[in-house]
Amino acid sequence: MQTNTEPAAPRPPFSAWLLTQQDRGGLVGQLSTGAAADRRFPKHGGPDDVRAHLTRMQADGDMFAAVDDAETDWLCY
Repeated sequence: MQTNTEPAAPRPPFSAWLLTQQDRGGLVGQLSTGAAADRRFPKHGGPDDVRAHLTRMQADGDMFAAVDDAETDWLCY
């Protein structure tokens, strides 16, 4: 039996996806809002690129937890 299934759309880069989360509550929403305002934010990077950027910016530890949460959600997207 053959089924007609459409191929899944490719997942957007992590950073691009994160920038769409500004209206979301909690730390992920805060991270997204801050990223949108940050001219140096890696807009097409992966989770590790975001973590490296946060390290350079000496971000609060909660923002690293937000990246972890966002990464899990993005992988399920």
